[in-house]
Amino acid sequence: MNWQRLRPNEASMTSAARTRGETAGLLVVIAWMLVVPARAADPDFQTLKGRWLRPDGGYVLEIRKIAADGTMDAAYLNPRPVNVSRAKATRDKTTLRVFVELRAPNYPGSTYTLTYDPKRDELYGV
Repeated sequence: MNWQRLRPNEASMTSAARTRGETAGLLVVIAWMLVVPARAADPDFQTLKGRWLRPDGGYVLEIRKIAADGTMDAAYLNPRPVNVSRAKATRDKTTLRVFVELRAPNYPGSTYTLTYDPKRDELYGV
């Protein structure tokens, strides 16, 4: 599954579309995101900061801050916040990875292990 970066204007449009149940607006945002040129490769953790959309369900992973050791301040929205118990970025040479663990009712230890693709500016994984 892929997570696509949300830019500031897209985030509010996606929230509004989901709130009103207007999936057409969400599809337009996703289509627009697919034609935006990718950012250059950057092995720095700060590249991961931002809002990431999982288009198959409208879930959003928001990476707010990343410490030098990779510890992240992150939020998971479905569309309401779900508790993030652990979030960490790691680097293997030039490959950036994200690990997120959720702890909440219906999310008992659910995890995401994602890899950053700098050419597509996307996170992918499970």
